[in-house]
Amino acid sequence: MSSWTAAASAFNWTPEVIRAERAATDIAIGIVTSGVATVVELEPGQLWRSFPSTPTEEAVALRERIRAAGGRVGIVGASLDEWLSPTRRRDDDERFAFLLPQLQTAHDLGAEGVRLPIGQAGAALLGRLQPVLHELDLTLYEEVQGQQSPDSPPVARAVDDIAALADARVRLLVDTSMLMPALPVTYLDALAPSIPGGLLDRLTTAWLEPATLDAVVAHLRSGAVPPAAHALYMDLLVRFGRSPANALRGILPLVGAFHLKFWDLDDTDRRVSQPLRDLGALLREAAPGFTGTLCSEWGGHEWLDADPTDLTRAHLALARASL
Repeated sequence: MSSWTAAASAFNWTPEVIRAERAATDIAIGIVTSGVATVVELEPGQLWRSFPSTPTEEAVALRERIRAAGGRVGIVGASLDEWLSPTRRRDDDERFAFLLPQLQTAHDLGAEGVRLPIGQAGAALLGRLQPVLHELDLTLYEEVQGQQSPDSPPVARAVDDIAALADARVRLLVDTSMLMPALPVTYLDALAPSIPGGLLDRLTTAWLEPATLDAVVAHLRSGAVPPAAHALYMDLLVRFGRSPANALRGILPLVGAFHLKFWDLDDTDRRVSQPLRDLGALLREAAPGFTGTLCSEWGGHEWLDADPTDLTRAHLALARASL
């Protein structure tokens, strides 16, 4: 991992941001001062109430504080709100205008780039953003994650759009939540009280079998899922993927960054470390070689009460050893 850039996402500290015992900007700086990482990915929507338009002086001030601590900003999470009201969707000009101040904020932060969900922008908007990305020295990353896979039609169309641009300023970001050989142990523990034992056994021992996901969908449609468990249950359908690392081989030339998604650090059956080992092998084979960012991102806030600083530090250590 020495030739790649390790980073930590401020998203990992979401529980602390919600508690609001410290300013969100202070929490972000603390990622660097605590020695967890020198490259930090930021979520402006968590940092400033003014989002999506952040005053330049506030962004510059945060950039300089992070630099003074010995760090820098990596990728910034952007958002494309498609709706102006419950009944009116933004037109193309309004979508472009919604993103522009976010790009400027990323530039003011000294960021490497911005991140959007894959396919949301669309080919026309990507083309319109290209000159702005070059002017501001930014890369736009479209993120593929969870149940999405490179061969699914929506993802494949978006990948084709990026490839057609032939521009290093528009790249893919792969979230390793796509590569889950088994479900997180702590998630299964949290889910257990609200799911039939037979289905829980199947989720525990046969996550990768297609029939398991069919059973999940059937149970959801039955109406038997308790309302309090809906959010946890939807993770099975959206956030947890089942692709092998080799599925990334065809898109790897377009990938500029990875989110090393983790939910907990229980490495039973190498369920946390094995996807990282597989990914490391794939990257070492790639020509001319991957030189992008590998960012630790914790997604288990919903069910796991843990210290994000200790957890992220330990995850990055595991990632270095595995990759």
